[in-house]
Amino acid sequence: SEELVGGNALIEAGTFIAILVGTLLGGLLAGSEGGTAWITGAGLAIAVAGYIASRAIPLAVPPAPTLAISINPLTETWRNIQFARENQTVFLSIMGISWFWLFGALFLAQFPAYTKNVLGGSETAVTLLLATFTFGIGIGSLLCEKLSARRVELGLVPLGSVGMTVFALDLALASPAAPSPLPLGALALLEAGTTWHVLLDLALLGIFGGFFIVPLYALVQQRSNPEHGARIIAANNIMNALFMVVGALCAAGLLAAGLTIPMLFAVAALCNAAVALFIYGLVPEFLLRFVVWMLIHSVYRVRVENLDQVPDEGPAVIVCNHVSFVDALVIMAACRRPIRFVMDHGIFRWPVLNFVFRTSKAIPIASARENPAMMEKAFEEVGRALDAGDLVGIFPEGKITADGNINPFRPGITRILARNPVPVVPMALRGLWGSFFSRKDGPAMTRPFRRGVFSRIELVIGAAVQAAEAMPERLQTDVAALRGDCA
Repeated sequence: SEELVGGNALIEAGTFIAILVGTLLGGLLAGSEGGTAWITGAGLAIAVAGYIASRAIPLAVPPAPTLAISINPLTETWRNIQFARENQTVFLSIMGISWFWLFGALFLAQFPAYTKNVLGGSETAVTLLLATFTFGIGIGSLLCEKLSARRVELGLVPLGSVGMTVFALDLALASPAAPSPLPLGALALLEAGTTWHVLLDLALLGIFGGFFIVPLYALVQQRSNPEHGARIIAANNIMNALFMVVGALCAAGLLAAGLTIPMLFAVAALCNAAVALFIYGLVPEFLLRFVVWMLIHSVYRVRVENLDQVPDEGPAVIVCNHVSFVDALVIMAACRRPIRFVMDHGIFRWPVLNFVFRTSKAIPIASARENPAMMEKAFEEVGRALDAGDLVGIFPEGKITADGNINPFRPGITRILARNPVPVVPMALRGLWGSFFSRKDGPAMTRPFRRGVFSRIELVIGAAVQAAEAMPERLQTDVAALRGDCA
């Protein structure tokens, strides 16, 4: 599972590099003497090479060995799509992937005409544009593993869609009003002032496209029912092909109606924004992860230790020291699984962060003195969340530290475990004390850049404690040991 993002990054980078090489090879063979024979021979050789390579793929145990496949392709196609629709997030991810292929295929198909009719370039200039766009996608795909810390980070998907929209629009605006009167080769085209702007847009369009597509592919594989995995991937490929055909027809229709190629790129950019908003509106988890990822990575550099101690499935309670107002966001950004945090109702209502907390289904709580009904409701919701197999996060101190020391753990954890005797995972945050969001030397958020930009923080995770042993005093000792002397 830790190789899922990296594997998909290699597949996407390899796919587009193969498209580039195949396009260049096809052009060279078509222009050679006896081109038809060369193309036929090369196609056959590549097909045979692909078959030989496929024989080296390790055998996998079939998850559904008794599966019977109908010989009717329409029936099987419909069945595969229905399997994909069982999980809304998976199905909408497939829609996002298919949209990317429509978007990317539209640009790839227009490069020859765009180069000739808009930039005034020759055949070698087409190669320059194609290579720039292709290597951009490859670089963006490979960067995903680095930016996502080797896990499926959905926050990169909205970032990718924003970049695709911005740079597709900028490409339309940066395109020259009239082409060069004489065909320009790649080197001559580079001497034109607008060409570098166009190439930069294409490279960044590809990079952000990589950010968009790789996490979606990894998410589909991660969250699909293992018994239906291959059929869901098949449904994805079917939808990809359908979207590319529809995109080609729409592009042809718009160009026939009088749109220029730069205008077509602008329309695609605006449609990309609309598609993104539609998907994120239906699955707010994407925007949630984006907000959390941006908040954390724009302020801190986070190092996580022993993340494998957090169970991949099943109910559990996470306990951690409470150092600042962004503790929950740091833990959410670090952990693979969604966490339902129990938090003070005042913090829950904060502007901007309220979207994050509501979307992550955080549980607001008040003290018994302040609002006993809210407190009881919060404990009931915690019980229901654990019954459903969720992770629940609490800060047993009950308040943010005012002096950097860990406050005594309150007995709320005992009440939670009495109803749901689940494992408790202790965690400790290091390095947040003294940051902008902590209460060192007075109220929080009054002294910006107190620790500088991109200050280093750590989240250290300990071994799970069984419910019978998870007394507040024991948990406080474990958290204090994990934190050490680094507040």
